[in-house]
Amino acid sequence: MTTALNIVVLAAGRGKRMHSDLPKVLHALAGRPLLGHVLDTARSLAPSRLTVVIGHGGERVRAAFDGGAGDPVPIRWATQAEQLGTGHAVMQALPELDDAAPTLVLYGDVPLTRLATLQRLVALAGDSKLAILTAHLGDPTGYGRIVREGGSIARIVEHKDASPEERAIAEINTGVLVLPTPFLRRALAALRNDNAQGEYYLTDVIGIAVAEGLAIESTQPDDNWEIEGVNSRVQLATLERVHQHNLAADLLERGVALADPARIDIRGTLVCGRDVFIDVGCVFEGAVSLADGARVGPYAVLRNVTVGAGTRVDAFCHLEDAAVGASAVIGPYARLRPGTRLSDEVHIGNFVEVKNGQFGRGSKANHLSYVGDATVGERVNIGAGTITCNYDGANKHRTVIEDDVHIGSDTQLVAPVVVGAGATVAAGTTVWRDTPANALILNGKTQVAREGWQRPVKKKG
Repeated sequence: MTTALNIVVLAAGRGKRMHSDLPKVLHALAGRPLLGHVLDTARSLAPSRLTVVIGHGGERVRAAFDGGAGDPVPIRWATQAEQLGTGHAVMQALPELDDAAPTLVLYGDVPLTRLATLQRLVALAGDSKLAILTAHLGDPTGYGRIVREGGSIARIVEHKDASPEERAIAEINTGVLVLPTPFLRRALAALRNDNAQGEYYLTDVIGIAVAEGLAIESTQPDDNWEIEGVNSRVQLATLERVHQHNLAADLLERGVALADPARIDIRGTLVCGRDVFIDVGCVFEGAVSLADGARVGPYAVLRNVTVGAGTRVDAFCHLEDAAVGASAVIGPYARLRPGTRLSDEVHIGNFVEVKNGQFGRGSKANHLSYVGDATVGERVNIGAGTITCNYDGANKHRTVIEDDVHIGSDTQLVAPVVVGAGATVAAGTTVWRDTPANALILNGKTQVAREGWQRPVKKKG
């Protein structure tokens, strides 16, 4: 295989059928832009130069992916101001190419081509051959046909220019090809646009290669979804399901138990230990890690979260930028917001929200509470309806609850405040000053009963 490689990614299309102001290659598949998937695969080939051709919405595309000087293979950008065909698009990238390396052409709206498929194609081409990725389709309508003579590729005919006999050919051109760069320059200079589309077809370089006697090789993907592009939201939704099915199949192969492989969405990376169980309808975004024996209940959403061994995340929980220790119980209907760090054996129950809070080992908030900007020690029990009043209208303040504190229901902790170790806060108390350790904390309360009192009655008319 060649040791140097140019890669050109064509990403200039408008995507009219998407009916969107967003450039087509920025539409998301599995939570990432289509172009992001293509660039990840391209970089896995370790190219010496990587060029993206942009057009419609080009500045937005560039802003989304321009990593700057810190990028190991920085993107070189080329602009196709007018959409005059794939050949014309590649012409815009020519100033960025190294003639000493072959050039691989990819497409920003074809997100699922396997790395192994491209490695096979690049190896076939070497430094001196042209290699093209083809596929056999049951319905090849719309695709360019591979015309062979004596078993060898002779030319590619676009569907609109094909005769009835050529349209009957099932082998199609995917558009992905590798070819020597000096030949690419000559071939592009010779392209003509006298065709049904009035465009400069990149596929016409095949006929030029045949005329020059350049050796042409071909290979096929293992699955045809690898070469499917996105031109509409229907096609995007179809590929989303294909991709999610593949991710689910991989989890199953690794020993993860899925209640229903068709009802899981992974929009990032999901790393699972042994004996992990995931119920239906769960969504995993960003980087999520589930340790051995973790269980995630139905319809939970986890974004950039680590979950410890043996921890249970119950139904309808929402966890974001949080870390949960081992043997904890979360939910159902709990929300962990960014900055939350829970130690082992913590319980966060139904309708409890924690934001930027740390809980020590064995602490619990089981019902209907808000714990924001708080440091909670070990073995603390927080009763239902407790609120940390962390915001004074301008600034956030922190609440510290030391070890072995018991906080009764309907308590308000007005930050900044410290509740000393071992203290007990009576139900319905407002705590606005630091408390001593091992004390009972309560506000003065008076209960009055007015016998014979009549509840107001709604007036008629």
